[in-house]
Amino acid sequence: MLGSSILVALAAAAGAVASPLDLITRSTPAGTGTNNGFFYSFWTDGAGSVTYNNGPGGSYDVTWSNVGNFVAGKGWNPGASRVVTYNGTWNGANVNSYLSVYGWTKNPLIEYYVVESFGTYNPSSGASKLGSIQSDGGTYDIYRTQRVNQPSIEGTSTFYQFWSVRQQKRIGGSVTMKNHFDAWAASGLQLGTHNYQILATEGYQSSGSAQINVEQS
Repeated sequence: MLGSSILVALAAAAGAVASPLDLITRSTPAGTGTNNGFFYSFWTDGAGSVTYNNGPGGSYDVTWSNVGNFVAGKGWNPGASRVVTYNGTWNGANVNSYLSVYGWTKNPLIEYYVVESFGTYNPSSGASKLGSIQSDGGTYDIYRTQRVNQPSIEGTSTFYQFWSVRQQKRIGGSVTMKNHFDAWAASGLQLGTHNYQILATEGYQSSGSAQINVEQS
């Protein structure tokens, strides 16, 4: 009788509760594409578990467990000197994770970050500070690092990374990208032709979750 009662209850709730199959169906596979008028990118090195879901408009959610490395988010292709506005929740403050405006250029090949918040590891650790700027109510420190024979939008390559790392961590607000691009150029850091630009969640050897919504102001 107990089993029958459970089956009846489950049947009654079937219309209101998503089945495991529904959850699997809506999960977005690794790759790039467009969704509800926004570009998205989801990259993972394949270690651990990452579930990324595109939501309405500029929203997405991502949950990760014991990952190697992943980067995922929504934005635009190509990138530009736009004002990126975002909000949401980011459960990465106590693990190795970043929340940033993230993008790439070609000719030269550059990977760039405007880091709004980071967890247990400051991505600028070990890098030489090139300067700082005041923007959007906070102070960002500027750095350049180099990656040698690492994954990129052009395959395995050697390239520079440009960084603006916000001193006053936050989860939500506006990011005036022109201010960062101008400050990088003044520090001798030249971008190329813009490829994509997203509000990204990144995790490295960690577990966590985020729900983010991005828009252009």
